[in-house]
Amino acid sequence: RDMAEAAISNVATRPEDVGIDGGKLEQLFKRVERDVAEGLLPSAQVAIARHGRLAGFRTFGRAVQGGQEQTATNETLYMIYSATKGIVGAAVWTLFEDGLLRLDEKVSEIIPEFGTNDKERITVEQTMLHIGGFPMAPFRAEDWDDRERRLQRFSQWRLNWEPGSQFQYHATAAHWVMAEIIERRTGKDFREYVRERMIRPAGVTDLYVGLPEEMNSRVAEVVYVTPPIAPEGGFGEVTPDAVLNFNKPEIRKIGVPGGGAAATAAGIALFYQPLVNGGLAGDGTRVMQQETIEMATTPRTTDIHVDPLLRYPVNRALAVVVAGDDEHREQRGFSIDASPRAFGHRGAGGQIAWGDPETGFSIGYCTNGFRSVEDIYNRNREISKLATDCLI
Repeated sequence: RDMAEAAISNVATRPEDVGIDGGKLEQLFKRVERDVAEGLLPSAQVAIARHGRLAGFRTFGRAVQGGQEQTATNETLYMIYSATKGIVGAAVWTLFEDGLLRLDEKVSEIIPEFGTNDKERITVEQTMLHIGGFPMAPFRAEDWDDRERRLQRFSQWRLNWEPGSQFQYHATAAHWVMAEIIERRTGKDFREYVRERMIRPAGVTDLYVGLPEEMNSRVAEVVYVTPPIAPEGGFGEVTPDAVLNFNKPEIRKIGVPGGGAAATAAGIALFYQPLVNGGLAGDGTRVMQQETIEMATTPRTTDIHVDPLLRYPVNRALAVVVAGDDEHREQRGFSIDASPRAFGHRGAGGQIAWGDPETGFSIGYCTNGFRSVEDIYNRNREISKLATDCLI
């Protein structure tokens, strides 16, 4: 299929054609532009989609791209950090659908090298919910492409606590395991599988798990606009060095499954479209069965699985967060007006990536400017609210 034609076919002629208010959309754009105009962010990009088509997409500001500062455009790609988790996670959902994986399987039955140091009891489900008990397991991105080093890492990892007993965010470790599961069960490189089984059928062009060399000149370099201050509880793995590592082409090309994708906001919004429209892409291509999506986006954590700092229930489904029907949906990264079934996964620096099956709506937001956690939280809350305000 011709990609240029695909790009045009999934853009609405008018926002109203897909139930988006054009005037409210302009207010969303103004809010995103404001941070750039006020010097709070170097550049930012936002897109919303509904009923299979892109309703609006705009980029503001300037960014270093390919070593030179230039205007950021709708062609500019951003590193989306943990928003990658929902993308790789959705590829794992297809393994359940195709009968290649079960939730109750032990990871060690799939990856024998993982079954050491009390980790042999951890299940696929626990891994995908961040309750497996190996949150800080170290893994250098460069080790991925060296199979021996990779498997050595899995064997060295130790269990931090009883699997299932608590929630602690696994910034990268759990998704390295998911990537290996994809490879063991499909025989394909996980990056290739995500592209062929999810990204391409969804009709998405600008979304890369593992960036091709020639795309580096399109990526906005990440900068700290305010000095990095450790959040309460510390940086964990998401240190300033780890964040800035993604300015290196050799790290971008690895496609770190827990945080290394590059995308445009439109790429994100369109990726979520089939997932919030019963599994169908805008052109009618079936990406996944609706039952698979419902199974995968049903919250599975319980009241004991709370955010370690803020103590609210995390409401996690398989590799994604679900908005929920309580007062914590904004803390989980959603609009206050999202339905309880909305799901997605935000990324460090304030990347937004979620969709809502009740309304067939999705949003992508990207920036290359890192600010304080508080700034990010307030900005994302406002942008997500303005985005859902656009729904007619």
